[in-house]
Amino acid sequence: MHDPGRGAPVAKVQFLNAYRYKRDTELMVATEGMYTGQFIYCGKKATLTIGNVLPLSQVPEGTIVCNVEAKVGDRGAFARGSGCFAVVISHDEDKGTTRLRLPSGGKKTVKSDVRAQIGVVAGGGRTDKPLLKAGRAYHKYAVKRNCWPKIRGVAKNPVEHPFGGGNHQHIGRPSTVSKEAPAGRKVGLIGARRTGRLRGVKKLGQDRD
Repeated sequence: MHDPGRGAPVAKVQFLNAYRYKRDTELMVATEGMYTGQFIYCGKKATLTIGNVLPLSQVPEGTIVCNVEAKVGDRGAFARGSGCFAVVISHDEDKGTTRLRLPSGGKKTVKSDVRAQIGVVAGGGRTDKPLLKAGRAYHKYAVKRNCWPKIRGVAKNPVEHPFGGGNHQHIGRPSTVSKEAPAGRKVGLIGARRTGRLRGVKKLGQDRD
């Protein structure tokens, strides 16, 4: 199923109601390899197959998961974008926590009884194809939110932006600005610790620990 404004496809899953003779239809993020008519199992005793939902305590280290909860019962918070996945790094059974590597490369510790879907979110490689024309970008962001087109501050008038105006398109003041600056002045590099090009070897989260 397609959901407007979302990159990843959505699966419509029917569960048997635990209390009444009826079926509950739920929408969940589809994982790569899911198909129509597939049986999906949720819970502690579910097998480790693509699409199933298990608590992280039942998932072995090194497993690729997606749609991971941040708190127990919040129905998924991490690794939900198309093609995203998180990796289970380690379990700490004394504390009841699990360490994850998120799609950003950062690490996060969550409770071991939060649930996750097995596999990678479907719709990967979506950004590989170029948009090519403004009309496609227009329709892409029209269903999301008002964030396109983005006009540069220096191209505006001084009444509209702190960087606007002047006989040439130049900022005319430092682009770094204090974190305590009032709203309206707070544009550019806010509370920057450093500026300029990133030079040297980038240290990823996985290299640091």
